[in-house]
Amino acid sequence: MADLQDEPHSVGIGAEDLPAPAAAVAAGALDRAVALLAVHPVVDGCNTLVRTLHQSPYHDIETSDAGVDTDIPRLRAGGVGAQFWSLLVPSGRAHEDAPGDQVLSDTLDQIDTALTLMRRYPNSLCLALGADDLADARNRGRIASFLGPVPGRTLTGSLGVLRAFHALGVRILAPSGAPWAQEELTAFGHEVVREANRLGILLDLTGCAPAVARRVAGASKAPVIISNTGAASLNPHPGNVTDEVLAAVREANGLAMVTFDTVRTGDSLHAVADHLDHVRAIAGPHGVGLGATFGTGPGHPRPTGLTDPSGYPRLIAELLERGWPESEVALLTWGNAQRVLRDAEFTSRAAGHRR
Repeated sequence: MADLQDEPHSVGIGAEDLPAPAAAVAAGALDRAVALLAVHPVVDGCNTLVRTLHQSPYHDIETSDAGVDTDIPRLRAGGVGAQFWSLLVPSGRAHEDAPGDQVLSDTLDQIDTALTLMRRYPNSLCLALGADDLADARNRGRIASFLGPVPGRTLTGSLGVLRAFHALGVRILAPSGAPWAQEELTAFGHEVVREANRLGILLDLTGCAPAVARRVAGASKAPVIISNTGAASLNPHPGNVTDEVLAAVREANGLAMVTFDTVRTGDSLHAVADHLDHVRAIAGPHGVGLGATFGTGPGHPRPTGLTDPSGYPRLIAELLERGWPESEVALLTWGNAQRVLRDAEFTSRAAGHRR
């Protein structure tokens, strides 16, 4: 497989291709951002398009579609080289009270939708199972597509479902809402963490209570991720993580990926950059990433300048203007996610040898 040093396939973006709001960013910084993304494209930790298409499948994402905020042209314009496709069922009391077998059925339906999406657009999307697939997809001009997270609630006393998910290509599991990861990590929860480590499945702490998040991060031999979050120190939204959790992520060599959600990170590109600055300060340059949570229909509030994936170059230009070294921006967009995936694979191989 190709590695990070291989000559990349052009991602096909240029400063002149970006929408008008890019003019608010200095032209020099924007040119640098576009050049950087051509070599170190974005690994986006969260997109809910699969759920949207499962509920309303009549969208052609090869062309720009006003009905959704994500399509292949806008992913390419934003320099997105890899995407984690969220397979979580919609939140809400009705779904929280749904029996585990219903959640499992809904999750399997979404996996089928995701795999169908990749078969439908083979020249743009390809299933990714590990770190090598990142660079390989990039060099072939494809967007590496990781399946997950899936809900931990689907594991009800048996690890067989987790192994079946892995066989289907799933590589991320979200413990939030699972009975084994509520106020504490139960004995079965520890088994789930060990088996996820053995399989090379990342644990996504998004939505976990702070105490549980710290326990999972401490129990896992592999890095953990938070696929979409903001900094609670800047905005105490319940979906944002505390500095204590960010410190635990840093201790676990994990990755906290900042969302683009007006409610959680503010109503402007500059506010999102503030959250990235804070997460970088607490989790470290090696512990910060991007998880926009695009993939919705009209009406979802988005920060100005970041209304769809094509806005990524503007955000990168803003960070460069704030003094982020290009080496750390490359970690933010690409390197940190690749490292976490590689570390999870290393842990999996080591666990296999121990067995």
